[in-house]
Amino acid sequence: MARKIKLGITIGDVNGVGPEVIIKALSAPKMTEYFTPIIYGNSKALAYHKNIAKDVNFNYVSINDVENAAYNKVNIINVWTDGGEIQLGVPTKESGSNAFLALERAVADAQAGKIDALVTGPINKHAMEKAGFKHVGHTEYLTETLSATESVMTMVSDSVTISVASNHIAIKDVVNHLDKKTIIRKLKVMSKSLREDFGIERPTIGVLGLNPHAGDNGLIGTEEQEFISSAIIEAKRNGVLVSGPHPADGFFGKREFTKVDAILAMYHDQGLIPFKLLSFGDGVNYTAGLPIIRTSPDHGTAYDIAGKNIADPSSMRKAMFLAKDIYSNRKISTDGNRDVVKKTSKPQEKIQE
Repeated sequence: MARKIKLGITIGDVNGVGPEVIIKALSAPKMTEYFTPIIYGNSKALAYHKNIAKDVNFNYVSINDVENAAYNKVNIINVWTDGGEIQLGVPTKESGSNAFLALERAVADAQAGKIDALVTGPINKHAMEKAGFKHVGHTEYLTETLSATESVMTMVSDSVTISVASNHIAIKDVVNHLDKKTIIRKLKVMSKSLREDFGIERPTIGVLGLNPHAGDNGLIGTEEQEFISSAIIEAKRNGVLVSGPHPADGFFGKREFTKVDAILAMYHDQGLIPFKLLSFGDGVNYTAGLPIIRTSPDHGTAYDIAGKNIADPSSMRKAMFLAKDIYSNRKISTDGNRDVVKKTSKPQEKIQE
């Protein structure tokens, strides 16, 4: 039987729904049989949210260090000393600061090998900024802190996997963050991750164009001709099974996305709008290319419903299980276990070039 992993979970912004969905997700039957959960946060803040999430079977023990974690229980490391003031639905400096402290401690433990995978609870950009957090989001912070050469924000669900070539960038600045080398790097990271993290032996990737109709042969923009097509050609030469650039609207409208294992969108909304239409509340945000495993639910702090006991824990629960599955797949890839049956890639030849 495979070793049960130690799963680090950051509490996120305590003024949002993060603690609620963590509590609900870990209250499901037999969760501690799959992994040993270690929450980075504060036991008083957790107790506060446990009172909101009524009628849940949720118990935990406080520990000082991961090495003292109870094997078959939910554990919490008190990253800050007091409970602090909780102001549901409000981005405050305190909530941002505490979320940052939890993230720093969890990442340090992941780097030290004390936890096997990390699930991050939702944070609020305004609260984090008030606390001195210098990054747009988790992805950018983790990429820099872990000295990753390249990372790829990847949204994963049962129906579709979509990565983005530029993360949290204003539309007017997207073109300035894209070029041939960037797209090639993203495709290499995606292909490697699909093989090693998701167990797909010959992964196929569809690349979307930047402009309407993928530029329509230069009539509606020339970026496809200038660098996207040449990046695809070079990636193919390097062994990546990739097609495109595809017009984004037709690619989803004709359900061409079902014929590839993953999609590379050029910018945030081009990828996340169709993803959330297809999978909202049931998807996971995964950062490919990091030396550690990091997943997150596909939603934010949801301040508008904080404290109402109506937050859905499905995405948080899926983030936990995806982290566990990626850990197992990486072990298979590293150990070279040929007896494990890997997933079958989707037939790329059906895609219209």
